[in-house]
Amino acid sequence: MFEGKASPLSQQGIDTALARLGVAAPALWAVLTVETSGCGFLPDRRPKILFERHWFSRITNGRFDDQAPDISDPRAGGYGSGGAFQYERLAKALALDRQAALQSASWGLGQVMGFNATKVGYADAEALVAAAQESEDAQLDAMAGFIEQANIARYLQQPDWAAFAFHYNGQDFQKNKYDQKLDLCHKRYQHGPLPDLSTRSVQMGLMLLGYGGAGFVDGWFGANTQNALMKYQRQSGLPVTGAIDSATMARIRSELGW
Repeated sequence: MFEGKASPLSQQGIDTALARLGVAAPALWAVLTVETSGCGFLPDRRPKILFERHWFSRITNGRFDDQAPDISDPRAGGYGSGGAFQYERLAKALALDRQAALQSASWGLGQVMGFNATKVGYADAEALVAAAQESEDAQLDAMAGFIEQANIARYLQQPDWAAFAFHYNGQDFQKNKYDQKLDLCHKRYQHGPLPDLSTRSVQMGLMLLGYGGAGFVDGWFGANTQNALMKYQRQSGLPVTGAIDSATMARIRSELGW
C-alpha cells in the first residue's frame, strides 16, 4: 500500500512553487531540506510520513485511546523511529478508522497533514495521499498550498524563521529548533549552490532501485553517489562512466516508469 510512481522534483515544479509564493529559491530549499531531509520518498517508493497519535485521538474523539494508546493518545509524542515504522503505526490506525488515520499523518516533502487536504486544494485526504504517492512535484504543490492559505509566505520572503516555524510546525517548534535549522540551511543556500535537480533525479532513481539508503538524495554529487552510479551502470550492462550520462538516466527512467 501507498507505493506510487515516486517521480522526483522537476524544475517546473520548483518554478511553479516559487512563482506561487513569491519567494526566492534558497528559502524554499531550506524548508524542503529541514522538513524531510530533502527527499519526499522512502526507498520503497512510499511517501515519507509521520503519524501523529494526538491528532488521531482528537479526530476520533478519543474512542480508541484505551484499546490502542500507542496510536491514539491526547498527548503528542510517542513517534518512534522514522521511515517504514511510521507506516506500521499508520496501518494500526487504518484498521480502526481509515479516514481519521490518513488525516492524522503528515505526507511528503512538506509534511502536510492529511486533515489539511481541502485547504490545499484536494477533495479529501485520500486525494492528497494519492497525489503524494505520484511525485515530489505534487507534494511540493501541497506544501505551497498550505503556505499560501495560511498567509505565511511573507515570513519566507523576509525571512522570519521563528514566525514561519511557529505557523508551519506549531507552537512547540523551539523544542526541535526548527527555526535555527531553517536559518542555517537558508544561509547555506544563499552563499552556496542549490541542490542540483539532475543529481537529485539520479540519486532518487538509484535509491528506489536499491543503490542508496536514507539521506542519499541531497542534490550533491559526491563519492557515495558516484560509487552507487558506477555499481548500477556495471550491473545494468552500461558503460561505467561514473557520470550522469543520457544512457544511464534513460535506463533509470525506464525501469521506474518515469
